[in-house]
Amino acid sequence: MNLCNVEHITKSYGIKPLLTDVSFSLDKGDRVGIIGVNGTGKSTLLKIIAGLEPADTGQVTYANGLVIEYLGQNPDFDPDSTILDYVFSSSHPLMVLLKEHESILKQLESQPEDTSCQQKLSQIHQQMDSMQAWSVESEAKAVLSRLGITNVGQTMGSLSGGQRKRVMLAGVLIRPSDLLILDEPTNHLDTDTIDWLEHELQRKSSTLLLITHDRYFLDRITKRLIELDKGNAYGYSGNFSYFLEKKAERLEREEAVEKKRQNLYRNELAWIRKGAKARTTKQKARIDRFEALQAAKPDSPSQEMDMAIRGQRLGKKVIQFDQVTASLGGNVLIDQLSVIVQPQDRIGIIGKNGMGKSTLLKLIAGDLTTYSGDLTVGETVKIGFYTQEHLEMDESLKVIEYIKQAAEQIRTSEGQLISASQMLERFLFPPDMQWTPISKLSGGERKRLYLLYTLIQAPNVLLLDEPTNDLDIYTLSVLEDYLEHFPGVVITVSHDRYFLDRIAEKIWSFEGNGKIQSEVGNYSEVSELRAKRQTAAIEHSPAGSQGKSVAASSSAQPEAKPKKRKFSYQEQQDFEKIEGWIADVEARLERLEAEMVQAATDYEKLAELTQEQNECNQKLEQLLERWTELEELAEQLRHS
Repeated sequence: MNLCNVEHITKSYGIKPLLTDVSFSLDKGDRVGIIGVNGTGKSTLLKIIAGLEPADTGQVTYANGLVIEYLGQNPDFDPDSTILDYVFSSSHPLMVLLKEHESILKQLESQPEDTSCQQKLSQIHQQMDSMQAWSVESEAKAVLSRLGITNVGQTMGSLSGGQRKRVMLAGVLIRPSDLLILDEPTNHLDTDTIDWLEHELQRKSSTLLLITHDRYFLDRITKRLIELDKGNAYGYSGNFSYFLEKKAERLEREEAVEKKRQNLYRNELAWIRKGAKARTTKQKARIDRFEALQAAKPDSPSQEMDMAIRGQRLGKKVIQFDQVTASLGGNVLIDQLSVIVQPQDRIGIIGKNGMGKSTLLKLIAGDLTTYSGDLTVGETVKIGFYTQEHLEMDESLKVIEYIKQAAEQIRTSEGQLISASQMLERFLFPPDMQWTPISKLSGGERKRLYLLYTLIQAPNVLLLDEPTNDLDIYTLSVLEDYLEHFPGVVITVSHDRYFLDRIAEKIWSFEGNGKIQSEVGNYSEVSELRAKRQTAAIEHSPAGSQGKSVAASSSAQPEAKPKKRKFSYQEQQDFEKIEGWIADVEARLERLEAEMVQAATDYEKLAELTQEQNECNQKLEQLLERWTELEELAEQLRHS
């Protein structure tokens, strides 16, 4: 059954075209994801479909009686309404009845002897019985509780931004709808809650249209993707993994078509230059074909984002916690933490919202000074702190003015010195956009700008607080590639499981009551290890032992095979590249020896070369140790 048709939608902001002749349909049961680079109009398209913003041309048609629920990134709300009032704010008869039920209950709390209220409550109960509303009300409160909202009498204005987002998410999940439209629903949710949300959406019967940067979420929820690219919409019948494969094929086809067009164009151009004149019908047709080939030239290919920015050198001593305890508002968030951060560490921080993850980053950055214990930061450490709220940007500043506050010139990883304007171009801010006020940028574009602001200060320890929020998938992929080769330390708070699997080699997990557990591995590896521990704990408990003996007595149940150990993503990457890294360091050592001979009488230069030689020798030693470790592991895997 067709629910909605998007027909030839066009939308521009000023001279900037966002959507060009976009058309597609939504049928009952569809689960569609919208993807594309920030600024391509994804959120605008959702607002047009939800009826919140008009298109310049084209139209959206709906099935009769279609009920739409929309969750935007910054939804409107009445600050004086209670949480429950907001959740039940719908013209749907069921929601009206539930809201009336809550209102009568409040009246009876203050006037328990009011017979008219009691009579009205009795009538409402009969209506709720007939409409089977009791289960909806209990489910509503269960959903709110699962999202960390327990006091449903609080006003919306008294909540934090993250709490409001969760209440609004609960509202669209609870209210009945035919079409559910979600713009970045996983923002501000911890990993456990995202897992829960996946299950909730999988069991809902509503047609689903969403934007998300969470690639695991896309894979598990969507059955179809629409990519927005340069104003055009491309459809893919499959999840995110399928999209990656088919997009590569599409780009190959487009490249082949363009090569063929260029060859024809060169031939026709040579003919035109010979002085062809439209004297005959045949010649006129050929000139028309030349003009058509010329007009068919595609837009310039998408510029690739380049994060090749040099960081400062980092010494052996980075960060050390010794019995550090920190409290906020009387709550102990970090309790007697003792841990050492090593050079080139990649640490992912996870835990439920409100446990103190952001507080830990602020502690490292020096923004929080009230704590006990010893926190030591190395002398060579230069911290770049990408905060969750991001820096208070002066929205009246133009893009280039904002970046020049951090640096007028930037040193790239190749040693080249380039201007702030050139670096902005590498971050997909073309010259005409650099003079745009920050207030005109989309949320994702602001995030990308703030990321550049953080990186161009040449840090060697990166603190990233929820860096994946509002960044598009393409920017995330480039950021992940950059962080993999970043020569310093990366410590990130993130709920993005895919991001943590690619970046993290250690996980710091907030367990509650200020306790932080450190484990080696990425998110999936640590989660798997914890699941095994939990299973083992159940099996060794009295109830688990009894269940185990019962299972053992039945020969019908085959024994589960242990999961085979394999390389992690990072181990595989290191194994493939480490010999090349060793060769590069050895080659550099040979060149250093030759330079030291030439600089035998230049003591200042000789001291610099000697220091670099020592650093290279240390690096070579680390690489050789890593190579031995990986070779031993590879040998074990070959014989397992």
